[in-house]
Amino acid sequence: MKLFTPLELGDLKLANRLVMAPLTRTRSGQDGIPGPLVVEHYRQRASLGLIVTEGTYPTHAGQGFPGQPGLVTPEQIEGWRNVAEAVHAEGGLIVAQVMHAGRVTHEATTGGREVVGPSAIAIEGETHTYEGKKPYPVPHALSADELQTVIADFVQASKNAIDAGLDGVEIHSANGYLLHEFLSPASNVRDDTYGGSPENRARLVAEVVEAVVAELGAGRVGIRISPEHNIQDALETDRDDVRATYRALVDRIAPLGLAYLSVLHKDPKGALVQDLRQAFGGPFLVNSGFGEITTRDEAVALAEDGIGDAIVVGRPAIANPDLAYRWREDLPLNAPDQNTFYTDGAKGYTDYPALQH
Repeated sequence: MKLFTPLELGDLKLANRLVMAPLTRTRSGQDGIPGPLVVEHYRQRASLGLIVTEGTYPTHAGQGFPGQPGLVTPEQIEGWRNVAEAVHAEGGLIVAQVMHAGRVTHEATTGGREVVGPSAIAIEGETHTYEGKKPYPVPHALSADELQTVIADFVQASKNAIDAGLDGVEIHSANGYLLHEFLSPASNVRDDTYGGSPENRARLVAEVVEAVVAELGAGRVGIRISPEHNIQDALETDRDDVRATYRALVDRIAPLGLAYLSVLHKDPKGALVQDLRQAFGGPFLVNSGFGEITTRDEAVALAEDGIGDAIVVGRPAIANPDLAYRWREDLPLNAPDQNTFYTDGAKGYTDYPALQH
C-alpha cells in the first residue's frame, strides 16, 4: 500500500507517508521547556514517517496556552535537542511547528506581555490562563514596523529549531492563530498593505515563509493552512474570497520550492484543496480530521487515490505510538482519552501501550 512506502519532502526522506499532526499537549511547564516526559512522548512515535511537533512559540508574546513549549530560551532549545536526539535514535524525523498565537491568548499566559493581532478585534469567549479562565482581551493591532519584528521572531525560532537538531520547521498559518488571523477578513480589517485585498491579507504569511526559507533553505521548510476552518473567530465564509486569498498565498510561495504544503480541510478531495495543490506544484500533505478521527481506511484511500502525498493524522497517533505498524498490519487501535489531552503527567501521554513487534 502506498501509505507505507517512502517519500521525499524536500530534504526530508520519510520511511512512510504517515505524518503526526501538530498536537497541543501542554506538558512543558510554565517555563516552556520540553522535559523527559515530552522526550519520551515523541520518541515513542518515531516510527511515523514524520513527526510535526506541537505548536511552539517564537516569542513569549506568542504563547497561547499554559504549558506550551517555546523555541526562545537556551533551556527550551536544549529541551528540544533532547527530543530530536531521542527521535533520531529511533530512526525518526521531526520538524518543529513554529506558532505565534496572536490574539488567541491572554496576558496572564504571556507573562504580562501585550496580546497582539492584525486588528483590534477580540475573540468572543474565554481562554485558559495560569490564573484560570479569562475573557479574550482586545489585541493591540500590530504596526507595519512591528510586523518586521514578528517576521524576525519566526526566523530566529526556526534557526533555534535547526540548532537544536530538529530536521526542519512547519510555519503555522492555520487554526485561527496569528498568521491565519491575517488571512481572514473577519480578524483582519486593516487598510494598509497587510489588509484589504486577498493579496494584502496573504502578504505577512508569504513574507514569513520567504524570510525563513532565506535562512534555512526551502528543503527544510513546510507550511500548514486550514482554509474555511472557521475556528477562533478567524472566519472565512465567502468561498470566492477564500479561493482568492489562498491562491494569492500559494502563488507567491510556490516558486520557493518548499518541502511541503499541509492542508487541514474536511474535504481534501474537493476543488478548493486540489486547486491549491495544483498551484503549489510540490509535495502535498492532507489532514481530513477536522473534528472527526481519521480512520485507517480513509488514510489508505487518500494515499492510494493520490489525494495527498502524505496523510496527517492526530488522535490515532496520540493513542497509538506504533500507529504505522498497527495500520500496516490492520491491527486494533487504542482509543484516545480526551480527558487527558491537556492535563499534566504521563497519563494519556506516554502510557498508551504499544503492541509487541
